Amino acid sequence: MGLLLTNQVCWSGFERCGLGAYRFSALSWMFRHTKILWEVLWQASVGLVLEQYGLGEGVLVVDDSDQRRAKRTKRIYRAHKLYDKKTGGYFNGQALVFLVLVTPRVTVPVGFRFACPDPKQVAWRQEDARLKRQQIPKAQRPARPASDPAYLSKLQLALALIERFRHLHPQLRIKAVLADALYATHAFMDQSAGVCNGAQTVSQLRSNQKIRFRGRERTLTAFFAAYPGVAQRIQVRGGPAITVSVSSARGHVCAHGQKRFVIALSYPGETQARDLVATDLSWRTLDIVQVYTLRWLVEVFLEDWKLNEGWGQLAKQPDEEGSSRSLTLSLLLDHALLLHPEQRTRLNHQAPACTVGSLRQHCQGEALMDMFRRLLAAEDPTAQFAQRQETIKTLFPLAPSTKHMSGRDRGRQEPTPALRYRAAEVCACA
Repeated sequence: MGLLLTNQVCWSGFERCGLGAYRFSALSWMFRHTKILWEVLWQASVGLVLEQYGLGEGVLVVDDSDQRRAKRTKRIYRAHKLYDKKTGGYFNGQALVFLVLVTPRVTVPVGFRFACPDPKQVAWRQEDARLKRQQIPKAQRPARPASDPAYLSKLQLALALIERFRHLHPQLRIKAVLADALYATHAFMDQSAGVCNGAQTVSQLRSNQKIRFRGRERTLTAFFAAYPGVAQRIQVRGGPAITVSVSSARGHVCAHGQKRFVIALSYPGETQARDLVATDLSWRTLDIVQVYTLRWLVEVFLEDWKLNEGWGQLAKQPDEEGSSRSLTLSLLLDHALLLHPEQRTRLNHQAPACTVGSLRQHCQGEALMDMFRRLLAAEDPTAQFAQRQETIKTLFPLAPSTKHMSGRDRGRQEPTPALRYRAAEVCACA
């Protein structure tokens, strides 16, 4: 409820929003010291959502997201240097890998992990690059250190999330696994398909990767230039049909060492095609194109999560338990909004679901009306109102501002008569 009403993970904010019903120290103690099995609580919530909506099939989507933090973060879990795609620079923050389940009725987060590069590997790469610039032979440079199992790559974390989900929910039929170009490796695509009982796995290749078709090896750009696309009508995420340019082939992807289904897809207004790759060769081209459009839903989830579910706004709880538990609380809020009576009624009647932002505002209005209802139902509403008024004054004290100069020394701010002759003399000499 604190996350829902304040949109931040802040115990003092929870105390102010609850008008002192719970002290921030008690909330912090409960967060840190109670014997809550957070992982079990999270998995139970996922199972509850699947059960309440009777979900039997879906598509798994993998994506990662970066969260900016302060420049100096000694106790924020796995904060490290991250590349900023917007500016081309770098910032300090946390990287997360999410697993989202897209079903015919709802889109629900089902797993997450914090990603961080191995500090020893990072230090070795920096030192190796420095020695290369000095033209030191490879034999004289330090050997690459062994990988630390505590620092898994994003691909390994994504596979671990898929395996964990499949282990806990084997009854759910996974029709496809979708991921962006970062996960378009031979190992990830084959292993994710194997874990999901041969489900179609779709990702995106780089345009300079090579394909061998009919004994000739070419880059994807050169290959699809020889086989231009054909206009096709598709439905994007079940919406209105649009016309796209599609070209496809079943060829040997050299980087994967085996045959894949490769597709060049261009949306209206795009000058450069995106190159999709799929593992199951028995699917039709348009079926692969349409299922890959569902990958955008994970971007919608990430935007909702950052703007309306607290963790992206203010989450400064230190250490591993602070970050992981507060993130679990934030994602549990997403599940709670899916199970809201208004949301369930709409989804059960095949009506469009409410957005997270509008549903959160609806709950804030309900909380305000509930407070008024309790005030009016009290034995002495006037006394209750006066008590609440004093509580608000205590919890929301007025703070002095340094922006205004009221009551502060502003200095003299005027010329000195004795210095006028000196100023005139200096000007005459100039």
